[in-house]
Amino acid sequence: MRLGLALGYWGRGPSPAHLELAREAERLGYDSVWTAEAWGSDAFTALTWIAAHTDRIGLGTAVAQMAARTPTATAMQALTLDHLSGGRMRLGLGLSGPQVVEGWYGRPFPRSPLTATREYVEVIRQVLRREAPVRLDGRHYSFPYAGEDGTGLGRPLKPITHPLRADLPVLLGAEGPRNIAQTLEIADGWLPLYWSPTRWREVYALPERLPDGFRVAPMVRAQVCDDVTKGLLPVKAMLGFYIGGMGHATRNFHADLMARMGYEAEARHVQGLFAEGRREEAVLAVPDAFADEISLVGPRERIAERLADWRTGPVTELLVTAPDRETLRTLAELNG
Repeated sequence: MRLGLALGYWGRGPSPAHLELAREAERLGYDSVWTAEAWGSDAFTALTWIAAHTDRIGLGTAVAQMAARTPTATAMQALTLDHLSGGRMRLGLGLSGPQVVEGWYGRPFPRSPLTATREYVEVIRQVLRREAPVRLDGRHYSFPYAGEDGTGLGRPLKPITHPLRADLPVLLGAEGPRNIAQTLEIADGWLPLYWSPTRWREVYALPERLPDGFRVAPMVRAQVCDDVTKGLLPVKAMLGFYIGGMGHATRNFHADLMARMGYEAEARHVQGLFAEGRREEAVLAVPDAFADEISLVGPRERIAERLADWRTGPVTELLVTAPDRETLRTLAELNG
């Protein structure tokens, strides 16, 4: 099980600690560093900055939002950064949800999310293979554009720049059962949001055997600390925001996943509190048991014991969100 550093997206502004954490992770032998985006900082610019200040560590987006760019634009950014970094790029993609897609990107959320994802990945694969001009007569994407409001003058193109790797890894963030099943079929890896190291079979209904070389790279909040309850508060804050604020009350993929993990009543309660503007109460209403199950928090000995559970399943890369160098170093030492 390899280790990665998950930096997420910026809050009010850039974190001065991100670059130093990335450099420390590289020094400690971490395999990769990952950036994200929501509706503020973008994933690729921050990742390029990190690429310019590191030498060996892999670079990934976890995740870049599909609605933010056409699939060809995303492929251009990935192949460009892959060249500039000497082949270190891993492309993690996510569909996001209706509130973000329609509220921030001003686009309709696809009525068939699975089809939209499949078409998006197919276009990226065509760009990276560069075997022929990109062509797709899809439900959501058409290359060349074939809509009635077009000029009809578009012609199929292939990238001027030759991609460094046709097999640049493409990973997908997927939460629903059908989305996960499709991810196993069309992607090189999967980026689970919440991972239970002891209940992953029942939660995700994964097949007994995954495709050869398939990457499973869940994110985990980790912190070395003496007070477990206090250490779980950042986990609960993240969960409260995602479950309460990252989606509508009737369509929130994060809340639905929490419900499938056995916390349906608690998920709906958190949603209700968040919708009423009672955010602090929403955070405190997140069960400690759930926050603890999906994180690695506590003294070194406790983390060592719990880390063993993460190694027993199909996880190939553990993407660690850590607030300090001590935690990064402890995970590197324990993972051996």
